[in-house]
Amino acid sequence: MGISAKRAAILLLPIALAACVSSDDGRSITYTDDRGVANQPYPASYRAEILAFMRTYLNNPVGVRDAVMAEPVQRTVGGRLRYVSCLRFAARDSDGGYREGRARAVLYVDGRLDRLVENAGEICAGATYAPFPELEKLTR
Repeated sequence: MGISAKRAAILLLPIALAACVSSDDGRSITYTDDRGVANQPYPASYRAEILAFMRTYLNNPVGVRDAVMAEPVQRTVGGRLRYVSCLRFAARDSDGGYREGRARAVLYVDGRLDRLVENAGEICAGATYAPFPELEKLTR
């Protein structure tokens, strides 16, 4: 192969690969068959999942204060029907102080914890919170 043919192959390879990756229907990649309209299964072990997640999510899980949580309810988030549990707490900062607690939303897909939304003002509007003492008792 000549040098110009090699250069042409190198230049055309990314275009060919991009054509393989693109999709005709423009859907985003998802790991579930859920299209957001069907009822999701209730997250039965949501408390244990939140505790396990928070142990790794927080820089210092020791000394959490004012922890409250709302039981999961179905809400539409990002155009998809999801179970959402709202969580509010004050975590210890790196300097040992505390910031005011704020609402965070925990989203579930197929009955399992999927992600945490930091700014959950609208998602958690009207949530009914109950004490969540297990979060205040976390250890490293």
